[in-house]
Formats: sequence, structure tokens, C-alpha cells
Amino acid sequence: MQNAVSPHADNIPLQITRRRPLNNHQIDTGSRVYHPCIILLLFIIIFAPPVIAADTMFRANAKHTGVYDNGGIVPGNTELWRFATGGAVDSSPAVSNGVVYVGSDDHNLYAVDAGTGKEKWRFITGGAVRSSPAVSNGVVYVGSKDKNLYAIDAVTGKEKWRFATGGAMDSSPAVSNDIVYIYSSDHNLYAIDTTTGFEKWRFLTGGDYSVFPFDPSPTVDNGIVYFGQTSNFYAIDAATGFEKWRFVVADIQGLNFGISSSTVANGVAYIGGTYDQNLYAIDIVTGKEKFRFISGSAITSSPAVSDGVVYVGCRDTNLHAIDAVTGKEIWRFKTTLSEVFSSPAVGDGIVYVGSYKNLYAIDAVTGMEKWQFAIGDMMYSSPAVSNGVIFVGSKDGNLYAVGEQSSQVKIQTTPTAYTTIYPRTSTPTGAADPIYASIITIWDRKNLIYLIFLVFVLLFGALMYDTYYKKKK
Repeated sequence: MQNAVSPHADNIPLQITRRRPLNNHQIDTGSRVYHPCIILLLFIIIFAPPVIAADTMFRANAKHTGVYDNGGIVPGNTELWRFATGGAVDSSPAVSNGVVYVGSDDHNLYAVDAGTGKEKWRFITGGAVRSSPAVSNGVVYVGSKDKNLYAIDAVTGKEKWRFATGGAMDSSPAVSNDIVYIYSSDHNLYAIDTTTGFEKWRFLTGGDYSVFPFDPSPTVDNGIVYFGQTSNFYAIDAATGFEKWRFVVADIQGLNFGISSSTVANGVAYIGGTYDQNLYAIDIVTGKEKFRFISGSAITSSPAVSDGVVYVGCRDTNLHAIDAVTGKEIWRFKTTLSEVFSSPAVGDGIVYVGSYKNLYAIDAVTGMEKWQFAIGDMMYSSPAVSNGVIFVGSKDGNLYAVGEQSSQVKIQTTPTAYTTIYPRTSTPTGAADPIYASIITIWDRKNLIYLIFLVFVLLFGALMYDTYYKKKK
């Protein structure tokens, strides 16, 4: 039987070609270029640190504006959970990466899960922790009445370093450009390197008395530290510690009873006097007064500034809303029974503030009450707002989470009273080794976006090189 032949077979010449074998260099060029890039990419994915959350501290940020991003969720007045400590919670909470950090008079700094109210860790100091913690680059900074400033790992609760001063530290730290600033009752404002725990400079203030429940806390903006103590409000170079200017607050009858912590917004510093009953607006460049608002009562809270309005509480139980440019009063809201020591927080058009045993939500535009929530005792703690939840402490020893309707109120068991000596989470240490700490800090601060960008640049370069080499051959 004959094989079948196509009728057109004779018209199509059969050509058989053999591919020229590639030499080793031609075969391996691409792989030799790409393989190191792939290895580098895997190394970065495995070992690159997670993206660190934005810094958070007393009054939300280093400028102490008191303005919070609540994730577009307006909190309700339902108790979600409460966490009980062994002492009054006068410290103001800081929220970072789903964890609430707050101090207590039971000598502990606590880390509490923001969603469940469960304790993650506690760090014991030698005194009451009324300082409000600051969280920056995965480290919690807080002062204690034991005269120390502590740097604590935000995840593990382990001590990284401590810095000793000559006085109690009720002031709340502010962190900016790798320096933590805090005031001590030894009359000094300190600048401490966040990596090593070593002092960079100290500034001696002119007095130490204040009617506020705590020592004033420094504010940092654009390379300047703003700080008030007794009757002087200072502007200090953040890098050198040298005074740039000072503004003198004259209390009535010559009494120098203190200045609130300041707030800086739109080129103006806002501070409250105590018994002179004035809210001052001060130009941060010249140190000159722009206006003063006479409240009619001692100013007992730190101001918050949002959308051109200053909010501040007074001894006469009123929360005032003041035009940030003209100094004219827009509205006032009267709380019940007691002065407003808790400093207001603002989020999405709502002002949250504590007075005596109530937490209030007030419309920022109209000054009308939206709701109130009953707390077990007085509030010196200032509220913090995060993802539709308000966190605030009370003298009843509890940290409260207030927000939308919860299926069940969760109450954490009260820990042992503060008179009990707990084992330390770490042995007392001095400052960290500067070389090792510097290397770790430099690596920690690498932004994952830049690392990914670097990988894409390397891959693109490899592709261009491979294309060029093939064309050349």
C-alpha cells in the first residue's frame, strides 16, 4: 500500500533547519540577572519591618491640636468595655495599631487591646503614672512620679532605656525628629535622644507651681518647642535648646499660677492662663500677642483647635468655642457640677470632653449636646478618639471605651492593688548602646514603599540590560 501524498506536495519545498545551540553565556544571562533580584525581593519581604503607624501622643500629635481621625465613624454613647486598674487613671490614653496605652496611679503603664479591652501587657514603674504616653516608631515614651522617663517596646512591653531626672514627671512627652521632649518638676525641660536615651540639652524654666492637675507638656512644631511654666511661655529651638522668645502672662494680683499646655495651629500658639482668666493667641514667629479672650473664670484645660475654632474648658463648668482668628466667642456649653479639667478632643465635627462624672459629645458648629455618658468618678484624663471609639480614663480607676452599640459590656477584672510589688518587665538599665541602637533605628525607619520601589528599579534595570545585551549579540 502506497503512502498518501498531498496533491500539492511537489509545490512546497521541504526545509529542515536546526537551531544554533546557545552558548552558556547566552543561556544564563537572563537568569543570572534576575535571580539576584528575586532573592533580594524575598529577603525584603521576609525581613522588612512592618509599616509603623503614625505617631500619637497627648492631644493627638506633637502640636497638641486635639484633632483625631475617627475613621469616619461617629461614636455613640454605648459602653463597649472598661478596663480596671488598681489606681486612678488621670493619664490620657494614646491609641496606636489597635492598642490603647495609658498610665495609672497603681504605678503601671498598660497596653490594652482596643477592640476587646483585654490587657496585652503592663510595665511597672516606681511611682504613679499620670503622664500621658507618646507612641513613635514602635516605642512608648512615658514619665513617672519616680522621676524617670521610660522608653518601652510597644509590642513586648520591655524596657529599652530610662532617663533619670531630679523631679517627678507628670508632664506628657512630645516626640519629633528622633527627640523626645518632656518637663520635670526639677524645673527643667529635657530633650532626649529617642535611640540612645542620652540627654541632648536641658532648659531651666523660671518656676514650678501650677493649679493644673499636671505639669504642662511641651508642644513641638517646625523645629521649635513651645512650653509654659508659671507665668512664662517659651519658644525654644528644638535642636539647640536656646530660647528664641518668651511671652509673659500676668496673673491677677501678681499671682503666677500657671499656664496650660499649648496648642499650635496656623502659625499661632494658644495657651490658657489660670487665674488671669485669659485664653491667649500668640504669633509663633514674633512671640507677640494677637488677641486674648477673657473667659470670666480660670482656664483649666488645654485648648483644642479645629477648622478655625478654639475649644477650651474653664473652672466655671463651661466649654468655650472661640474664633481662632478674631478671638470672639462663638458659643459656650455648660457642663454639670464641676470645672472642665479634661481637655477637649475633636473628631468629624464633634467635640468630646469630660467634666466631673460625664463625658459629653457636642456639635462643634452649634454647641448643642448630642449625648452624654456617665463615668464612675471625676475625669482629669482627656479623651482620645480612634475608629469610632472614645477612650478616656477616670479617677474610679477605669479606662473606658465608648462608641457604637456593643453586644456585651466587657469588664476586665481589677488587678492587685498598687501597693503590691510586681516583678519588673525588665531589669533596670541605663541608656542603650548608641551604635547598636542607631543601626536598629535606621533599619526600623526604612519605609517599605521605598524598598519596593528599589526592587522595581533593580528589576527594570535588569530587563533593560538583558534587552540591550540580546540586541548587541
